[in-house]
Formats: sequence, structure tokens, C-alpha cells
Amino acid sequence: MVDNNIRTVRKQDEGVSLKDVIVKIAEWVRYLWSKWVIILIVALLGASLGLFYSIFKKINYTATLSFVMEEQSTPSGGLGAAMGIAAQFGFNLGGIGGSGGFFQGDNIMEFLKSRSMIDKTLLTEMEIDGKQELLVNRYIEYNNLREKWAEKEHLANIQFSDTTGFFLQDSLMARFYRNILDGNLVIEKPDKKLNIIAIKMETRDEVFSKAFAETLIRNASDFYIQTRTQKAQENLAVLTHQVDSVRKELNQAISGVAAATDANPSPNKAFQSLRVGSQLRTVDVQANTAILTELVKNQELAKITLRNEKPVIQVLDRPILPLENDRLGKAKAIVIGGLLGGFLICLVLLVKRLLRQVMDADPS
Repeated sequence: MVDNNIRTVRKQDEGVSLKDVIVKIAEWVRYLWSKWVIILIVALLGASLGLFYSIFKKINYTATLSFVMEEQSTPSGGLGAAMGIAAQFGFNLGGIGGSGGFFQGDNIMEFLKSRSMIDKTLLTEMEIDGKQELLVNRYIEYNNLREKWAEKEHLANIQFSDTTGFFLQDSLMARFYRNILDGNLVIEKPDKKLNIIAIKMETRDEVFSKAFAETLIRNASDFYIQTRTQKAQENLAVLTHQVDSVRKELNQAISGVAAATDANPSPNKAFQSLRVGSQLRTVDVQANTAILTELVKNQELAKITLRNEKPVIQVLDRPILPLENDRLGKAKAIVIGGLLGGFLICLVLLVKRLLRQVMDADPS
């Protein structure tokens, strides 16, 4: 019996509480409706500000380029065995599909954001609007830096070149690098589980955004390939030099045999010394032939190694004009501005009313 009474009281309390909430909401609605003129004026003001913002806002264009790094795996079977044999002759043909070192994992992302890569990209000459110009000059142009430098004599006529070591140019490039890294360039992995990396370049110049992203990945790819194939190229150069040298010696030995034979076309068998010169040159020919045979094999193997050592930065998606931008349509800006203005004035009116009620209810 007591439990039933308790449940009845709880239901009555819940009913009263719900009723109070509904009454309070209705009261707030009536209050806001009584202030419809103020709300409408502020909403129209917000819509006007939204329209003004959409008209005068500077548009940013984002060039997005995604890529994946492909590398050859470690050799096996006949190629691996052949490399082992070559190593016995003292030839280091380089490790196919090595660890990658600096270019593994997230290191490539930091490499793309490095000062050297961004400077090299800015100092790369590109064809833009039908003319060749450095990207750094385009960067200066769309940021109106020439106008800001007009009053500074040491900056007014500065011309950038594809070199480093000039104090003024390097100091400005350091500033450009920091600005681009902080406000324009984003390098990330869209999905942490995948090896796909995305480069996003956002600026107010659509052409510059696209050119910068494409030039950055091209410079990085060239540097990457050059670094990974350096040992293989050096080994191939050494082998090529040795092959040329031995072939030259072999040609001279063959000529020596012919010359010795011509000097004594029918030597008397009683005089063995007359045949010594021809026999010595014949030994040279045989030795150089054997050496050249092995060197040519190693040279061809080195060429295969070099081809397999070349890693590839495979671009998946390139930026295509027109680029994605953050332009806000006028109609959308008006709606958003009006709704935001109306919401804020309603919030202010309700807070003001609640404060007034609290102050009126204060017994002191």
C-alpha cells in the first residue's frame, strides 16, 4: 500500500515537472513573439553581414595531390645468387629493395615539408599563363609584396634566382617558407591504415596552388630516385670504366700478336726465342678475354640492379582546374547570416529575461 502511494506521488511530481517545463517553454515563445520586431531587424542585419562577407571574402583555392611510394622488393632466386657471385669479385652492386632509410614511413611527409624542398620548389621555373617564371615571383605577385616593398630600397628591385647564398634572398625565402608551412601547405595521410599521402596547397591563387603541389612532388621524386640509386650508379660507372680499360688492353694484345707474327711469319723451329713475343701476347689476349667476359657479366648485372633500384612515387590524383575553393554563395550566406543573427538575438533576449527574473526573485 505504501509502495503504491509512493509511485502515485512520483507520477504526480513527474507530471507537475513536465507541465512546468511545457508552460515555461510556452512563456518563452510568447515572450520572443512579442519581440519579433527586434528579432527581425537583427536577422536582417545578420543576413546583410552574410551577404557582405560572401562578396568581399577572399577566395582560397585548394590543390590536392595524392601519391603512394612504390619500391622493388629484395631480389631472390637467380638474381640474388648472381649478386652474391659478383660480391666475391669485390663488386658492391647495391641492395635492391633496401630499407629505404629516410624515406620510410612518415619521414617522407617531413621531407616534403623541409626547408630545402619548399625553397627548391619556389625557385623552380614553370610555364604560367604562357610565360616562364619562378614560382617565388608568382607568390610575391599574388601576395602584393612588391607594393609593400616599394618604400624599402633594398627590397624594391630584388630579383630572385635559382641559387642560394645571398643573404637577402635567403632571409626572404625563410619568411616565405614559414608562411607557407603555417598557413598554406598541409601534408597528411587521409587514412592511417594506408600508405597514401596527400599534399594540400591552399592559396588565393588557383594557378599557383596547382603548380606548387605538382612541382613539389616532382622535385621530391627526382631527389628520392637520385638518392636511392646513387650507389648503383657509382658501381655501374666503375664497372663501365673497367670494361673500357680491359677492352683497350685486349685490343692492344691482339694487335701485339699480329705484329709479332708479322715480324716472324715462318720462324725456324730451332730458334724458340723467335716465338716468345707472339706467345706472350697470346697469353695477354687470353687473360684479358677472360677478365673482360666477367666484367661484362657484372656490368649487365649492374644495369639490371640500377633499373630495379629505381623507386617510384606513383601519383594517384592530380589537381585539376578548376580547383576546390571555399567560396560562399550569396544565397547561402544570406540564409546563414539571418539564422545566426536571429538565434543570437533570441539567446540574448532569453538570458536577459532570466537574469531579470532572478533579480526580482532575490529576497534581499
